[in-house]
Amino acid sequence: PSTAGVMAAPRQLCRFWEWGKNIVCVGRNYAEHAKEMRSAVLSEPVLFLKPSSAYAPDGSPILMPAYSRDLQHELELGVVMGRRARAVPQAASMDYVAGYALCLDMTARDVQNECKKQGLPWTLAKGFTASCPVSAFVPKEKISDPHKLRLWLKVNGELRQEGETSSMIFSIPYIISYVSKIITLEEGDIILTGTPKGVGPVKESDEIQAGIDGVVSMRFKVERAEY
Repeated sequence: PSTAGVMAAPRQLCRFWEWGKNIVCVGRNYAEHAKEMRSAVLSEPVLFLKPSSAYAPDGSPILMPAYSRDLQHELELGVVMGRRARAVPQAASMDYVAGYALCLDMTARDVQNECKKQGLPWTLAKGFTASCPVSAFVPKEKISDPHKLRLWLKVNGELRQEGETSSMIFSIPYIISYVSKIITLEEGDIILTGTPKGVGPVKESDEIQAGIDGVVSMRFKVERAEY
């Protein structure tokens, strides 16, 4: 009998969210956002992870977890890895990048505040299903300088978040080098590079649109998870 039906589809970077393993997120990488969260600006990046089941491709629903009453959007530039990276020097970091995607780090803020108070990990606040909406893949060649991009986000047509990637505290080469010394990155993995100021709440049936000026845009509807 033929095994053709069982064979895995070829792994295409343009659909990295279907097979990429790791979603590594950098917290507090924009000073203005650290300020709005009343957090200290740090000398090293804060890292946390989302499971790969957090991915929600463009057009699919964002699910509001049943245990949260305050779901918030955090707009981020994602860096998609093109090959395995382990302890990569900063000078070589960009050779490991395949491309980019716009991402939302959806956050259950009420749950995160409770976790912070109790000194607990942020998994419940950051790792729930559909907590990482992603845009279409943008090949590296389309973005000459990832530190010269304008990101924007609208809720129901109203501009809520915008920022320039030039305001990042830690640069993309620094972040790749730093992360790869701790976590071995694989092809198809993504690093979320932090959010600019303007994070805020969304509610059921809100429509979120977001984009990188002149590069890519995406659209999502917020739905309440059934469980």
